[in-house]
Amino acid sequence: MLGECLAPTAEMGYLLNVRAPKEVEIYPDAGTLARAAANYFVVLAREALAAHGRFGVALAGGATPQAMYAWLATDEFATHVDWQRVHLFWGDERCVAPDHPDSNYRMVRQAWLDHVSIPADNVHRIQGEIEPAQAAADYEQVLRTFFSLPLVGPETHNKPPPPRFDLILLGMGDDGHTASLFPGAAAIRERRRWVVADYVEKLGAWRVTLAPAVINAAADVIFLVSGPGKAERLRQVLAEPHQPDRLPAQIVRPAHGRLRWLVDAAAATLLRRD
Repeated sequence: MLGECLAPTAEMGYLLNVRAPKEVEIYPDAGTLARAAANYFVVLAREALAAHGRFGVALAGGATPQAMYAWLATDEFATHVDWQRVHLFWGDERCVAPDHPDSNYRMVRQAWLDHVSIPADNVHRIQGEIEPAQAAADYEQVLRTFFSLPLVGPETHNKPPPPRFDLILLGMGDDGHTASLFPGAAAIRERRRWVVADYVEKLGAWRVTLAPAVINAAADVIFLVSGPGKAERLRQVLAEPHQPDRLPAQIVRPAHGRLRWLVDAAAATLLRRD
């Protein structure tokens, strides 16, 4: 039943003793977490469509979000969404062609988009196959057009507000990175641009990512984290002092939105209950 995961139960969803205001929901396993995330997607889509007629969401890559997308491709969830009014964006992308095995777009398409009737014009991918700086600039223009925001030139003194997504989905790496905001990356400290191309030394590759200002302007931000390999880093991100250059996921603090962490029991082993 849709909506059943929105309230904490005996099997998930207790608030943890962390420093910043946020919600942390704990699920028994990665499969249950993925299904609950799909449930959130549908409920938030309905709310956005009722409020302003469309639902704009930025998607995450990774195995845990992929399992969520597979749920959204099933009749249990897909039949409850008006896909004609859903617009999909990406929080980050590898600088590869859209049919490359490493492409976040390719993963989402195969797990989900090939199985639902979403219009092609509603799918706004990052062009990972072109020069990274150009891909970032082009994607920022896509955001400005979709959200009807003004251009910014060098003579502009007042920054326009960043685009406000209805939902941004995020994962977290075992080094604490989120989207393609990696430890020590200049993109973490970006204040003007909304989309950034960054070369990730540890990967020897370029990435294109939403900047923190865009992530923190969202109405809802949901982290999806699973597996025992994330346990120590998750504890650090949630409980240690604010050091986003070392733990980039800490930069996510929506100014006028809601932040939820959906995690499985394996990732939550080092977290403290209230």
